[in-house]
Amino acid sequence: MFKIFTDNGSDIPEDYAREHNIETLNLATIIDGVVYNQGVELKKDKFYEMLSAGAKPTTSQINPDQAKQFFEEHIADADEFLFICISSGLSGTYQSLSIGAGEIMEKYPGKRIEVVDTLTGSLGEMLTLYKAVNMRDAGKSFDEVVAFVKENAVHGCLAITVDNLMDLWRGGRVSKTSAIIGTIAAIKPFITVENDGTLNAGGKIRGRKKSLDHIVDYMEEHMGSYRDMNEIIMIAHGNCPEDAEYLKNKIEERLGFKKFMVNQIGPMIGTHTGPTICLAGYFGETRS
Repeated sequence: MFKIFTDNGSDIPEDYAREHNIETLNLATIIDGVVYNQGVELKKDKFYEMLSAGAKPTTSQINPDQAKQFFEEHIADADEFLFICISSGLSGTYQSLSIGAGEIMEKYPGKRIEVVDTLTGSLGEMLTLYKAVNMRDAGKSFDEVVAFVKENAVHGCLAITVDNLMDLWRGGRVSKTSAIIGTIAAIKPFITVENDGTLNAGGKIRGRKKSLDHIVDYMEEHMGSYRDMNEIIMIAHGNCPEDAEYLKNKIEERLGFKKFMVNQIGPMIGTHTGPTICLAGYFGETRS
């Protein structure tokens, strides 16, 4: 059976990773000069405590040497490996992994490593991973799973909102002027991922509850013919579980879905969004 890997940009739940034997390569989170990545973990609750205390984290992508080392460490585990990767439009990690994988395959003829650019992150990436794991466990071949995730990557959709524009400014996603003006006007940004894997933070909704309701509106509008592919709906939050529960209930009530995976955003994504992020991941016909 082939191995499936991912990075921490997928916000993969720890229990899910253990259950399905998924190894994760971490992009680094840096706080006060301390680098948290492989072997130096930063728990989610501790991360959000540090944020509330005024920490100003940054992140760093995986480099080719780290990618090569990761593949080297696991090369004896299988003959075929699928790495579900954060969008090339959000990080240079995909390029680094591709370089590392190429060097390892040269060193070990007969081994196959496919790095798939999901053109998304967080729950969109996790949704692709979830589908790949289910297909593998159902007996689909490596080539079948690789073909599916490549073909459907652009259909992994995200609908995102945050309650605090200043968090997006600190995370480098909007200008300080826009954040200040939006905060005064009680504007809540609505964020999606474009087909090229970059973020579109141009949506503006007035009020938190309305912004959460708009996630459901957006899902309904964009699922189209891909609705039936959604065997599960992904929901996540930074440090606002009540909002995630509200969103889950609205999706169940209005769209009829019953199966959910609810998770907390980790430090890597949370660095750029803050604790008030709330989002849904689903398969859709279009992203915009």
